[in-house]
Amino acid sequence: MTEILLILLGFTVALVGTLAGGGGLIGMPALLFFQLPIHSVIATAKFANTISSFSSFYQLLRQKKIVWKQALFLIPFAAGGGMIGGLITNHISERIMTSIAIILLSGAFLLALVKKPSFEANSNWVLPKKILPILFLISIYDGMFGPGQVTLLMYTFLLSGASFMEAVAYSRFQTFISCFFAFTQYAISGNFIWTVGIFYAIGSLSGSIVAIRLAPKISMNILKKLLHFITIALIVSLCVQLFQ
Repeated sequence: MTEILLILLGFTVALVGTLAGGGGLIGMPALLFFQLPIHSVIATAKFANTISSFSSFYQLLRQKKIVWKQALFLIPFAAGGGMIGGLITNHISERIMTSIAIILLSGAFLLALVKKPSFEANSNWVLPKKILPILFLISIYDGMFGPGQVTLLMYTFLLSGASFMEAVAYSRFQTFISCFFAFTQYAISGNFIWTVGIFYAIGSLSGSIVAIRLAPKISMNILKKLLHFITIALIVSLCVQLFQ
């Protein structure tokens, strides 16, 4: 029964997280109900994200929603950020990271409301080098804590002129790299529980596959509203955690 619940949870988290981010809003609190230590919860999420984000990226790469040469620029920033975040996670309190997450998500949300990025395809879009430091910082955050990381990536790419599907594709690729290197730090520290992580990852993989197939069939207006709804829900949830 536990294995089935983990698979269903992983599926739901990946489905929501791939389309708009915010999967951690569901996943991390739910995993705590399995009486796992917080570092094991984060390790489980990183492992599942590594598997599901690679699957999403590979599907979108085959659909030519991402330019491989541009994606290569992300690797050192995502890998370095994820590894650094995983290394320093024990030295920063959850309260501080929650505060940082609230500030980042609120800023990104307000900027998106003002600038109103286009969600439509843009054949001329090229990954701007000026956003690479921002992507590096988001990967550090992902390695340390993570809730809202994909949402922050989505806003970063959208505000730089990417279409919705391009934002999904590059966000999933960066998530794959940063989560993989962050996960190695948790695994080396002995925080990963394989009997939990495998089943959660199976559900996560399934959810990401379904999400990528659903995304092109959903109107851009609905996807935009979903992204905004998830962002607000994340901010409210993190505020509640902060002031408990």
